[in-house]
Amino acid sequence: MCTDAVKEVTIKASPSTIFPYLVDPAFLVKWMGSEASLNPVPGGEFRVLCAGVNPSAGEYVEVIRDQKVVFTFGWDLPGHPIPAGSSEVEITLTPSDEGTLLRLVHRGLPDDAINDHLGGWNYYLARLEKVLAGIDPGPDRPDLAE
Repeated sequence: MCTDAVKEVTIKASPSTIFPYLVDPAFLVKWMGSEASLNPVPGGEFRVLCAGVNPSAGEYVEVIRDQKVVFTFGWDLPGHPIPAGSSEVEITLTPSDEGTLLRLVHRGLPDDAINDHLGGWNYYLARLEKVLAGIDPGPDRPDLAE
């Protein structure tokens, strides 16, 4: 059975400030991954090396500037139960009084993978908040997360 992982966070920045961190590899690696190859157009490549050792891969499905990014996602490793492009991540940016409500929905995950992926998204979105606050979150190492 497949389930959705959902995470919402309010970030003290505008959608136009946050958006490049979702589509520009130079910005994305400041909070997620150590390497990224991105082509943010429908059908374009989404490839991020997470924590320096875990290759993720998929493709962009929808990109609406300053509002929404949707991409397929999975792990580019032989025999992995969540193969490259097998799930979908939707990130929406909604202006709020406090900045921006970022809502992330990761669809199509096996039930037994929800907690791990929610933990990963908690880790990465906390790093994104730090970066947008002008704080260096350090290298992408979830094993060292607080």
